[in-house]
Amino acid sequence: MSESVRVMVRVRPMNAKEKERGCISVVEADSKTNQINLMREDSKEQPKSFSFDYVFAPDCAQSLIYEQSAFSLVDNVLDGYNGTIFAYGQTGCGKTHTMMGSETE
Repeated sequence: MSESVRVMVRVRPMNAKEKERGCISVVEADSKTNQINLMREDSKEQPKSFSFDYVFAPDCAQSLIYEQSAFSLVDNVLDGYNGTIFAYGQTGCGKTHTMMGSETE
């Protein structure tokens, strides 16, 4: 088994408060190129792009995220290896949503 760190980003869907306020998303997740594109709402400048090992859109199924991120890790832990999933980010950015999914999933 080889050791590696993989960086994965899941864009969370807008919450009810954001929808009520009429907010628009300035984050685009491209799962094919594994890039996050950040755009300014009122700007014509090119979006800023950031690449990661995996990128998941807000509508991505929780089962796919588990398969891509945790399945092999859990399998290796059951074989006696160490494994860690580290969710990092600002309060409200979607860490719990990424780990748990929504109630409807």
